Amino acid sequence: MKVFVVYDSIHGNTEKIARAVGAAITGDVQVVRVEQARPSDLNSVDLLIIGSPTQGGRPTQAIRDFVNSLPASAGRGSAAAFDTRFSARWVRVFGYAADRIAATLKGKGWTAVARAEGFFVTGKEGPLQEGELERAARWAKTLSESRA
Repeated sequence: MKVFVVYDSIHGNTEKIARAVGAAITGDVQVVRVEQARPSDLNSVDLLIIGSPTQGGRPTQAIRDFVNSLPASAGRGSAAAFDTRFSARWVRVFGYAADRIAATLKGKGWTAVARAEGFFVTGKEGPLQEGELERAARWAKTLSESRA
């Protein structure tokens, strides 16, 4: 299985999650920062995973630009989205990056293999809450099993 993980990271937390996700999946897996990704990289992928920190309820501008640049998949692409997020109650009012990424991918014809997932940081800049890297690895295994 060929998997392409695209992420953006501000404080390093989302990068850690993306790398944990990539390491947990067997097969041909590339983990790439969004600035290095091109829509043409997705021509032969079996699963696209996109992750971003949540900033004001949205993914970073770089992730939004990348997702918006993707061609319509016409039902041939499988995808999943994740974010890193702060767990304060007031943050829920604005929403989360992963939900917006997943909605945009769905609008372009990508098939979600799982619900958008959020991984928690302990403060605005992190670090990740204890156990989140392990939870990310478990989530990734469920994604790869759904494609098997």
